[in-house]
Order: sequence, then structure tokens, then C-alpha cells
Amino acid sequence: MSILQHFKDRYESTQEEEYSLEEYLEICKKDPTAYATAAERMLIAIGEPEFVDTSKDPRLSRIFSNKVIKRYPEFSEFYGMEDAVENIVSFFRHAAQGLEEKKQILYLLGPVGGGKSSLAEKLKSLMQKVPFYAIKGSPVNESPLGLFDPAEDAQILEEEYGIPARYLKNIMSPWAVKRLHEYGGDISQFRVVKMYPSVLDQVAVSKTEPGDDNNQDISALVGKVNIRMLEDFSQDDPDAYSFSGGLCKANQGLMEFVEMFKAPIKVLHPLLTATQEGNYNTTEGMGSVPFDGVILAHSNESEWQTFRNNKHNEAFLDRVYIVKVPYCVRVTEEIEIYKKLLSNSSLEGAPCAPDTLDMLAQFSVLSRIKEPENSSIFSKMRVYDGQNIKDTDPKAKSIQEYRDAAGVMEGMDGLSTRFAFKILSKVFNFDTTEVAANPVHLLYVLEKQIEQEQFPPEIHEKYLRFIKEFLAPHYVQFIGKEIQTAYLESYSEYGQNLFDRYVTYADFWIQDQEYRDPDTGEILDRSSINEELEKIEKPAGISNPKDFRNEVVNFVLRARANNGGKNPSWLSYEKLRSVIEKKMFSNTEDLLPVISFNPKASQEDQNKHKQFVERMVDRGYTEKQVRLLAEWYLRVRKSH
Repeated sequence: MSILQHFKDRYESTQEEEYSLEEYLEICKKDPTAYATAAERMLIAIGEPEFVDTSKDPRLSRIFSNKVIKRYPEFSEFYGMEDAVENIVSFFRHAAQGLEEKKQILYLLGPVGGGKSSLAEKLKSLMQKVPFYAIKGSPVNESPLGLFDPAEDAQILEEEYGIPARYLKNIMSPWAVKRLHEYGGDISQFRVVKMYPSVLDQVAVSKTEPGDDNNQDISALVGKVNIRMLEDFSQDDPDAYSFSGGLCKANQGLMEFVEMFKAPIKVLHPLLTATQEGNYNTTEGMGSVPFDGVILAHSNESEWQTFRNNKHNEAFLDRVYIVKVPYCVRVTEEIEIYKKLLSNSSLEGAPCAPDTLDMLAQFSVLSRIKEPENSSIFSKMRVYDGQNIKDTDPKAKSIQEYRDAAGVMEGMDGLSTRFAFKILSKVFNFDTTEVAANPVHLLYVLEKQIEQEQFPPEIHEKYLRFIKEFLAPHYVQFIGKEIQTAYLESYSEYGQNLFDRYVTYADFWIQDQEYRDPDTGEILDRSSINEELEKIEKPAGISNPKDFRNEVVNFVLRARANNGGKNPSWLSYEKLRSVIEKKMFSNTEDLLPVISFNPKASQEDQNKHKQFVERMVDRGYTEKQVRLLAEWYLRVRKSH
């Protein structure tokens, strides 16, 4: 099917369908969604959650203490926001049940660039998924059930059509009242349309922004007189009124109020009656207009604090349902956010060296979490990410202890995702000859940017400390390991020989036997064997050689049984592998000829160098980056 046909079909599927009032009531009998509230339709659009048993995943079990958590596929792109999403969904669930939330304003509170607007956009797009029914021609999309009198008709509607009494609205709009008089009280003349909410057409979804204090009035919410119509109608006639306000358009849907608390309080008053009583007044003294929708607001914390501290606003505060939308404080999820942003840009396919996104995510998260007492903030960051670091940092606390000590406002300040993404853009474009990103350029760009931002002195110092104390040293280790691994693969025979020799010597030493070298015929006694073993153990700082030798030999004997009597690969036993690596790297001089980009002394070195570069490219680096990072690493190694 062509894209144009697909578009046409989609367009046609959302066009209005028209029914008589009688037909509408018959539909209600079969389909309760025909009279569902906005909150109920939102729940249908969000769909059922997937239940994730975190005890099955080591990382998640540490983060969520083995609980079963809910994940909503519709919000799968909101990484690390499980709590905010769950709070939003429970707001809609309670509102749909007709509890207090249906009279409240859903208010997203969080720092800049933390995802409030994205969540609002997502909710608006979900609102468009499920259709609703309205009186044909009504300028405020009012529900056909608004035509009935709750006191008189509720019982009949419930008995005949199964419509619970709580769905009967208490008033008709002034427009509907005028039509009713024109029809001589015959409500069967009203027609009903099935409509899809639409952001584009401003049907049941609207967006209101605060103007400035001097010229903003309530007409942004409730509409105003249409001056052109005053020739034909009196000023308080519904047909002379333009129902153009946010509340008029968002009836039976969702109204987004951006930066709500920047608006003067007098402008916000219609929201109170709209949420509490389900209707609001116009500017012209007509009858009230019904409102049965959801009001979604968001702003930054400073505006909320100013508003909250003003005693005049108490009536309002009680009617706000706050959902905190903090920054992400888990490195893995922060990396996913960057990947998502990159995939929506032309940098999608650009080379990004390993550890670049990790380093930026670590820096962002460090800026957002509170410095713990008697423990390193870097360890706290790793614990928050669900890493198990008990062995490497005995002082690290549990995730719950860190959270309790940090308090409920953690993640509400620090560097935004926008800041991080701007840094990333600069890093990708740092080199004039290739669009690519690597951690060495990232460290440089970060430092420069911190200088330019003019943060308060203590924050400035703190950010520089993160770079010097954590990011740079950890990267030296990381790139060292990458280079060594690529180098070692070209020396895998050498590693295997060392391994085999060590195992043989250790075995003879344990059995207290002399060893005859099959190639040279040389005989080694127990102390000579011990010297040979120590040559490998010493550089690695093995503190208890006797136990270590026993452990290795036992491991190898077991492994041989499953390996046709042959020794396993030298990479298979992590403890001995790191001992051998340290032996191989105890002198950097071995590394130099292979990894440096200077002219090579021999063809053999040239080949090894070529293999080394190829392996690094396989690991995700460009050739240019291999050169840059290898030279940086050698320089740093020299200076220490």
C-alpha cells in the first residue's frame, strides 16, 4: 500500500460518524466507552502494564529490591521514569474511578529539560487514540448525556441502557439550552457525532500558555464575545460568543497549561470551578459551560515554590495533584536517553567510541545526586545504577540508605539532559575532518564548557573535581584495558605459553618434585620452580602464593577433564588471566613498538601494529581515534 493511500485511510478512519440520540443510547447499552470520561479513555489508550519480576535480573533486583514493577509499553521510551509514569497512571486510574483525583489538576513538577514537556506531549497523543461522542454542532463538544436531568432521568437511563447515574452531567451549555428552546423541548432533534480528539484541530485537546501580567485575562481559558456577531445577536446570546478558550476546546479531553504558575492568579480562577464543579462561567453572564476533562499543568520548581509560599493561593494548592519528574539518576538509562536523542538526529550513524556516552552519563548523574557522607559519590552513582560494588568499595552503602539520606528532592537539580546533549553535539563536531565522538575530546569539551557556564564557585569546583577525580582516572583504566586487550590478542600465544608454563610449575611445586625441561633438559629444583612462579606472581601482588597455586592447579585439572585432557584457554580463568596480563604489562616498553604510530623498526612490528589497529577498529573505534587515544594513553602513562 502506498504511503498516500495509507494516509488517506487513516484520515477516513477518524472522520465523524453521525447518529440520532436514540441510536447513541443503544450504542451505550453495548459499549460503556461511549460515555467514558476523559480519564477512562486515557487509561484505555495507555493500556495494560507489563509486570517485571526484578528478582530475575541481578541489576534490576538491586535497584528495585526484588519487587515486581509495572512497565507501560506506551512509555517505554521514558527511561528511568518508572515512578513518574506510575504516579501519572494512578492519577488517571483514581480519576476514572470517580475519586477525588477527578477534581484535581495533574501537575508535573520538575527541573528544566527533565522530560515534563515530553510527557505532556505523550499524554496528548494518547488522548487522540480513543474516540468520544458529543452533541453535533456543540462548540464545546459536550456529552449527549448532558441533555438529561440527573434528578428525573438517571434511573430510567440506568435501567434501560445500563448508564450509571454518575455519568449524568449536571448542566447543558448555553448553546444547547438555546437549541432546546428552538426545538420546542424535543431533544430527539439533537444529533450525536462520534469524534476523535485531535491536537491539530484542537478538538478535545488544547494548549494554553500564560501571557504577560498586563494583558492576560480569563478569555484564554473561557473564550469571549465575537464582535462580528453583535450585529445579529445580543451580547449575552450564546451564538454571539466565541467558545475559543482552552477549557471550551478541551472539554471531554485534555487541556495542557504550560508554565501554569507564571499566569496571574485571577486568570486561574475558572480552573477551580471547572475542576471542582464541572462547569465555569463565561465573560458575558450567560449560563455556565460544562467541563468534563483533565487539566494538565507543568512548570519548574522555582515557580511552584513562589506560588506555594503565597498565602492567597491556598484554595488552589489543595486541588493540585503533584507528580515529580526528576532527572534520571541511573547511568544506564541516561545512556539510553542519549541514544534516543542521537537516533533522532543526523549523528545517528556517526562513529562514537566506546565509553563516550558512559562518561557523559556518569558526569550528568554525578551532578544530580547528593554527595553522601562517609562514602564516595562515585560509588553512590554506581549503586544507583544497580552495580554490585561490595568487593571494590566496602564503604559503599545500600541503595535504600543512600536514598533515605538524600531526601525526596534528589534529582531535582543538576545538569539537564539538554546540557548533556549540547556537549555531545560539540564533541561530535570537535574534529574538523571527521564527525565522531570520543572520551578524550569529551573531557576537553566538558572542562571548557564548565568554564564558560559561570556556575557559582562551589558548583564550578565540584564539577571540575568530578572530571579530575573520577572521569579522567577511570578512563585511563578503561582505555588502558581496551589497548591491552587489542594488543594481547596479537600476543595470545605468548599469554597461553605463560599460562601453560605457570600451571606446570605450580603442579610440580605442589607435589614437591623436580622439573625437567623437555626442550633444554635443564632440571629445576623446588626453589628454582618457586623463583619462576614468583616472576609471574610478584607484578600482580599475589599475597598468598601457596593458596593461589593450589587454586589454579585445581581449576585446570577440572577444566582438562572437560577439554579432552588439554589445558583450557589462558583467558578462561579470570584470576590467573589478570595475573598474566599484569606480568605482560609490567614493562610498558613491550607495548610501545606495537601501539605507537611512529615508524616501525621491523616488518614484524609493523604487522603487529596493523593487527592492533584492526582489532581496535573492530572494537568500535575509527583509525583516527585509535591514534589519538593511543597517543593520549602513552602520554598519561609517562607522566605518572
